[in-house]
This record gives sequence, structure tokens and C-alpha cells, in this order.
Amino acid sequence: MAVYKVVEAEDDILRKNAKEVTKIDRSIFKLLDNMKDTMYEYKGVGLAAPQIGVSKRVITIDVGNGLIELINPTVVEVEGSATEAEGCLSIPGVVGDVPRPTKVTVRGLDRNGQEVEYNAVEYLARAFQHEIDHLNGILFIDKAVKLRKD
Repeated sequence: MAVYKVVEAEDDILRKNAKEVTKIDRSIFKLLDNMKDTMYEYKGVGLAAPQIGVSKRVITIDVGNGLIELINPTVVEVEGSATEAEGCLSIPGVVGDVPRPTKVTVRGLDRNGQEVEYNAVEYLARAFQHEIDHLNGILFIDKAVKLRKD
């Protein structure tokens, strides 16, 4: 597969709503594979398609429990709140304290087009929200209550 350059905060694609995936085909399989390779190469825990210059509602996440691939993900339920440090591959060298719900339910499609649902807590919940924000043109610095250099 291929490793792509991660686009940085100045790139306009990061500020736009990504387009919904209407057909899961070979191009989506390739996108998912390349996103996975890129995420691991950059040592990230999550990646959204806009971060590699592709306006599609696709994310990959691995917080240490195995790869999650989601197409057209949505947060359907939230609970709790905590402010924790976050960073982003598209904003290297910056960390911010971001308030987010601590529990989320996320729905989307897997690479086979089957609907899947995740009930995530803590770090995984934060990762889901961070990557889904990317699909909506939102960066963690928009929500951070405090920013600092990493």
C-alpha cells in the first residue's frame, strides 16, 4: 500500500465537511488500506481521510486494541465530560486541553458495508470524537481551552 503525506492545518480541506461515501468499492478499500499505513507510519492513533487530502467521511483508529475502520461515522450518544490533552498529526508540535464527553456511541459502516456500533469510553471515545470532528471541518485547536507546544 501507500503512505501519504499528512496535510497540515493551513490546508483548506481540513476546514470543509467531508463528503459522504455512497458506494463502497475498490477505491474505498484502497483508501482504508492507505490510511491505515499512513496512520501507523506517522505513529498516530487515528486518521481522517481529509488529513491525507481526501474529502470522504472515512476514519481509521487504533488506540492499542486493534484497527477500527469506519465509513460515514456518526456520534449518536454522549455521556460524561473530561478535559484531556490532545495532539494531531495535522498540527505537529502543538498539544491542547480539550473538553469532550467520556463515553460515546458511534455508528458507521465497516469496509464490507455492514452497520457497526461502538460503545467507547475514555481514550477511544476521545479518538472517535477527534477524527469525526475532522470530517466536519473542526480541529482540536477550535475546542481547546489551553494550547501549548509539545
